[in-house]
Formats: sequence, structure tokens, C-alpha cells
Amino acid sequence: MMTDQRDFGRLHAGVIPYVSVEGAKAAIEFYKAAFGAVLHGEAFCDAQGRVMNAGLEINGGMVMIMDRMEEHASRRMSEPGHPFTMQLVTDQGQFWFDRAVAAGCTVTMPFERQMWGDTYGRVIDPYGLEWAVNQPSAESMAAERALAQKAPV
Repeated sequence: MMTDQRDFGRLHAGVIPYVSVEGAKAAIEFYKAAFGAVLHGEAFCDAQGRVMNAGLEINGGMVMIMDRMEEHASRRMSEPGHPFTMQLVTDQGQFWFDRAVAAGCTVTMPFERQMWGDTYGRVIDPYGLEWAVNQPSAESMAAERALAQKAPV
């Protein structure tokens, strides 16, 4: 699948996580099943068949992925230096959470209403990445809209 030039610009704006995992080819297939990922272009591989660069669109955003390569100092997810969570914000949180669990993610925090009002939960995938699913409450969305209306242009 080739990326439309307009999508390329949109998907490469902002901050893009670039993760290295053991077995990136399998991880790409897992992320397709667990998070509805779309591979943009082809995975670029080295002579050994390791993924050096692949772009996945998930929930309208881009995640770059590669195989962990010690010669390029990429760390394991379990090693220090990876204190982050991939967060999906959606109005269909239960669907996203359930699909991830059905595909093989392990629940670390049940998907339920939180003290701040949103419905939120976390999972860890088989490749060591932690994912959060956040479904904003109607109150949170109303507050965001109110702030946006007050923001200077």
C-alpha cells in the first residue's frame, strides 16, 4: 500500500514514536490484529532480513518500528530507558481494548471509569510495549471544547 502524499505529511507531523522490538515482522502482523494497524509502504529490511524501517498507522497516527539491533544500540523494552506508554484516545475504547486483549495483550489495568471521569485501561503486548486506551468522558470533551473556544488564535 502506497501512502498518499497528503497522508504522508499528516502522518509525519508532530512527535512519532520509533520503537525497536524483537521480531518486528511478527510484531507488524500482531499490531494489525490488535490495533488495526495499516502498514504504509513496505518494511525496509537489511541483508539479514531484519526490519530496519516500517511505518504503521494506528488510530490516525504513525508509529515507526524496527528490529532491535545491538550494533545500533537499540535497547530491549525491559531495559531501562523505555519509560513510555503508547496511548490511544478514542470514543470506542472498549472495542480497542477488547481487540488488543483478544489478539494477545496482557491486561495491566482494567478498562474502567477512572476518578478523573474518563474510561481508561492498560495492556502490555507480547513485544514489551505498554498501551493505554483512553475514552474521554462527555464532561472531558465538553471541557476541551470550552478551552478550545477560549484559546487565542
